[in-house]
Amino acid sequence: MADGQRCRSFPSVSSEMSSLGTALSNTCLSQLEHSDVCLQSQASVHRRRRLSSSAGAESPELSPSTEARVLVLNTGGTIGMMYHNNVLCPEPNALVKALRKLPILHDELYAQQTRLYDYYGPQENTLVLPLSRQNKRIVYTVLEYSPLLDSCNMTTDDWASIAKDIEKNYEKYDGFVVLHGTDTMAYTASALSFMCEHLGKPVILTGSQVPIYEMRNDGRDNLLGALLIAGQFVIPEVCLYFHHKLYRGNRVTKVDSGSFNAFASPNLPPLANAEVDIKINWDTVWRANTTAKFLVHTHMNRNVGLLRLFPGITADTVRAFLQPPMEGIVLETYGSGNAPNNRTDLLEEFRMATDRGVIIVNCTQCLRGSVTTSYATGKALIDAGLVPGCDMTPEAALSKLSYVLAKQDLSVQEKRKMMSRNLRGEMIADLEGAKLSLRDSRFLQVIAKSLSISCKEELEAIRDALTPTLACAASKIGDLEALEAIRQAGADIHSTGYDGRTPLEVVSFSSACGGGEKY
Repeated sequence: MADGQRCRSFPSVSSEMSSLGTALSNTCLSQLEHSDVCLQSQASVHRRRRLSSSAGAESPELSPSTEARVLVLNTGGTIGMMYHNNVLCPEPNALVKALRKLPILHDELYAQQTRLYDYYGPQENTLVLPLSRQNKRIVYTVLEYSPLLDSCNMTTDDWASIAKDIEKNYEKYDGFVVLHGTDTMAYTASALSFMCEHLGKPVILTGSQVPIYEMRNDGRDNLLGALLIAGQFVIPEVCLYFHHKLYRGNRVTKVDSGSFNAFASPNLPPLANAEVDIKINWDTVWRANTTAKFLVHTHMNRNVGLLRLFPGITADTVRAFLQPPMEGIVLETYGSGNAPNNRTDLLEEFRMATDRGVIIVNCTQCLRGSVTTSYATGKALIDAGLVPGCDMTPEAALSKLSYVLAKQDLSVQEKRKMMSRNLRGEMIADLEGAKLSLRDSRFLQVIAKSLSISCKEELEAIRDALTPTLACAASKIGDLEALEAIRQAGADIHSTGYDGRTPLEVVSFSSACGGGEKY
């Protein structure tokens, strides 16, 4: 529906909604900024208490309020590799020694003057950055995995180990950096975003295309940028930092094996750009609409897979791929989610699989764009029981499928519905079919964005909560057309507003006070 049409549907409340929307937007922004300050203050108090209890009054030069703690989980990857027999391999017990020799990544003078190792841990794995432009010291501890892994060797068990280490150390640190190989980094970032529920601190994956020991490398900048952001900004997401940009972890894909600019986020702009200054795009940062305690889900279903359509693919190939124990697949289709609708043999295989409980998620092969039902070839897959993947990357869709299928307490239908919801900012929620005449208005856009609306049911719940107030507003000024439009939109105009009065009671009071001329 066009903007003009929406205004005509609600002529006398549109201006009120616009002002309410603006006010709500400002209020939400203020609340978000306030939450950042509160979280940072809580972290500072936590550090101050911890340090004062261990250091006493012997170190007046130590300023706890200007320090942040970051845990670095070194899982392996190119950033810490060395050449052996002319091939790159992980090198254990070498990274911290190399970092200690780099002034941009360790200030040994400050560490000695403040007796840093007495407070934060042994010299073997504790380092501190030089003072940042924000007058912040980032003290970071490196936890090295054994064995170190090339990311090609990563499995779901390794994802679980990373998640458990974050959970184990969650209260001790202000942020987390995961050093990881680039080849499967997008899969790990996506998986961790689903495994970490109610996350309130930054978890940032990074690595490099060239080992940090070489003269020309990207590892130093990537590690430094990840540490600065993890220690200075409250971004409660699993992110990926690479080549001066911070991305949402479940929105990235590796696009280049021979460039320092190796990753892209096709359908979502970066959360931050680290150029002359580090600029955070706070409007894009995902925030959970709950204050529930952080927890980790480590059980992931391995009976999932990726199947890419290609011209001439046979029904036998599809049938073999969909056989038990397969429980879910991500089907990479053409364009905006299309497949041949003249191949009844293929469609029948998909239909039989979904009928027996296999969840098939439809994702596009294109780097950018979203799955739609604009074409008959796309609608044929919907009719066959496929779940639209919207604009999810294949990495995010596969990780989400593995996460959702592991929930034993949910039925197949509930799991399908969960796959359609926006859980961690991994997709644009599919709101098509929501019975809401105001769904595109600025008023509800602001509310939906601030509350991280994830499905059409939640959007309709907002409608049900707001329309009584809108109906009362229309009644107060005597706008019968607006009131009727609200009723036709599905609202109960006999329900009470925030003050407990129905629209009829409002108009009666307004008439008694000399208002309600239109009645």
